Amino acid sequence: MPNKKYLDVRCEDCQFRRNSLFGALCTEESTRVSDAKSCTVYKKGQVLFHEGTRPLGVFCIYGGKVKVYKLGSDGKEQIIRIARESDVLGYKAMISEDEYPVTAETLEDCTICFLPKSDFLHLVTDSPSFNKRLLQSICHELGVMSNKLTNLAQKSVRERFAMALLMLKDTYGIDGEESEEVEINLTREDLANIVGTATETLIRLLHDFKEEDLIETRGRKIVVKNPRGLAKAARL
Repeated sequence: MPNKKYLDVRCEDCQFRRNSLFGALCTEESTRVSDAKSCTVYKKGQVLFHEGTRPLGVFCIYGGKVKVYKLGSDGKEQIIRIARESDVLGYKAMISEDEYPVTAETLEDCTICFLPKSDFLHLVTDSPSFNKRLLQSICHELGVMSNKLTNLAQKSVRERFAMALLMLKDTYGIDGEESEEVEINLTREDLANIVGTATETLIRLLHDFKEEDLIETRGRKIVVKNPRGLAKAARL
């Protein structure tokens, strides 16, 4: 494994804290978390945790994107989500005392904070506001997963791809202004694994969407030119 670079990132100074689970903490609790956690720079392609392993703590993304996926019986990845700044990974398996049901791998160079299991569970026990934020997050993710399963069952591959592009536009555009151009930077294989289709099918759809002037490609990067047209293609 490549050498890791460790940083000193304090929760109190984090620009993303308000949007994360840890945004519910008071100043004293934030200080306690800062003292307990470590912050590491991961290179692109490094795994934070593997499906089937026991959780030792939680990961909070300070910078970069992480793909969360399951492996099918054929060894093919099914990407569940693309996590971004302020997202916290690994806490549901820890609370349920299960093994990780998924794998988390960096899509680019990332800065990620790690809070050990014992310190996280103390927060769950000691902080009512954190406990409430945690339950809200779990319920929200269950709703998102339910909608995704429905879409996989009821929408065509073309419709799912249009939805995925709109979702990724929001994910990659979170730090920019509404008017700024957003480049989606994923491999064709990762895109296919998000949509749940073969790479060859996805490449054909990319060609179709370019012909319809819905998107533009620059190498492997994709720019959404017509969000309304994609929404129509997705039947939203």
